[in-house]
Amino acid sequence: MELTKHTHATVVLTEGGSSLLIDPGAYTPNTPDLLAAADAVLFTHDHPDHVDADALRAELARRPDLPVFGPGSVADAVEGVRHVGAGDEFDAAGFTVTVFGGQHAPIHPDLPPVENVAFLVDGTVFHPGDAYEVPGVEVRTLLVPTSGPWAKLSEGVDFLRAVKPQRAIAIHDLMLSEPGQQSTSQFTEQLTGTPLEIVPVGSTVTL
Repeated sequence: MELTKHTHATVVLTEGGSSLLIDPGAYTPNTPDLLAAADAVLFTHDHPDHVDADALRAELARRPDLPVFGPGSVADAVEGVRHVGAGDEFDAAGFTVTVFGGQHAPIHPDLPPVENVAFLVDGTVFHPGDAYEVPGVEVRTLLVPTSGPWAKLSEGVDFLRAVKPQRAIAIHDLMLSEPGQQSTSQFTEQLTGTPLEIVPVGSTVTL
C-alpha cells in the first residue's frame, strides 16, 4: 500500500490500482481533482478543513455511484454520503475499513461536542480525524494530528505511546510553520522513541 500526503489532513491510499481518499477538505486546493480520481472517499467529520461540501456535491452529481462514507453530520449535509459509525466495517473500493471513535477532541468547554469517527484501513493505517482516541487494536501506521485549535503536543505524545504503532506520520499540520513541524517531530520522537515522519505535500511513501 502507498500513502500520498496532501494538504492538512487529506491523504490518498492506493493499492492494486484502487485509490481511497480520506478527508479532502476545503483547505486542500486540489480537492476537486482528488475527488475526480478517487474510487472511494471517507470523511471523519464535517469541519470544512476535512470536507469540501461543494466540491463533494459536484463530484456526486457527476458520479452518483461514487462510494462515500462518513458520520451522520456529513451524511445529513451531503446527499449520497453513506452514514457509518463506530463498530461498522465495510468495503470501500477493495479496502476493508473499520470505524472507531465518536467525538471530536474538545476545542473549548463552551463549544458543543462534534461527531468524529476514525478509520482503520486494511488493519494497517489509522486515520483518527480530529481526536486522540486510542483504537485498542494493533496499528502498523498511525497518522498523528499535529496542529489545530484542539491539538496539544502532550496529548499527541500520549496518543502515540498508547497506540504503539510501528510507524507514525504527521498530518493535520497546516497551522504549523516548517520550524514548528520540525520541533513537533523532534519532541515527539524524544518522548516516544518513535520517529514522527514529515511527508511533504504531494509526496508518496510505501507502507
